[in-house]
Amino acid sequence: MRRHTQGFTLIEIAIVLVIIGLLLGGVLKGQELITGARVRNLISQQDGIKAAYFGFLDRYRALPGDYPQAVQNITGASAFGNGNGQIEATATPAGGSTAQEDIAVWEHLSRAGFINGAYTAAGTYSTGSAPSNPYSMFLVMRYDNAYADAGTATVRHNLKTGNQIPADILAEVDRKIDDGNARLGTFRFSAFSASGVAPIEANCHAAGNWKVTGTVEPNCGGASLF
Repeated sequence: MRRHTQGFTLIEIAIVLVIIGLLLGGVLKGQELITGARVRNLISQQDGIKAAYFGFLDRYRALPGDYPQAVQNITGASAFGNGNGQIEATATPAGGSTAQEDIAVWEHLSRAGFINGAYTAAGTYSTGSAPSNPYSMFLVMRYDNAYADAGTATVRHNLKTGNQIPADILAEVDRKIDDGNARLGTFRFSAFSASGVAPIEANCHAAGNWKVTGTVEPNCGGASLF
């Protein structure tokens, strides 16, 4: 008795390969779309808050969080700053009601209608006192030098993206809105963390070059300088 072995024809194998190719292409395209959406979300968030910052300054002639007359002039505001022109994390309360101007900034911006939400000044960062990035980490606006620099970083106002952002996402943000260098320009790496584990600079960039090849560091952060 002869046995005949039934195998796949070349046409059948070709069809299978085409299907596998389409599936892989769909997965990669889907991942690309997700990455693009996250990049656009971060850029939109940074641009929106920067616009709110300058809008508040134009209306009240004072900085949010640092505004001495906030309670009198902003409905719902419960804290006011010392009016020294700096949004500080440890402000001297003299002339103000809070040492946490960098948290009160969100109350001032939201209660004045410059950003969505209704945040309330508090002694710590929380979902009720500050907005979060797409990775559920808190944004921070303050006067400091907690950002990367090719030399010595100078103290200035900046808006931090929050941590837990992959290095490749921040690299794409940097390329789209600045120069692509993590230590230069108006968008840079920041190791600051209001919650969770602080990013490690060496894991996120080398001499200003974002590390986007190999195993990409999932916990990085950035800062937009004003």
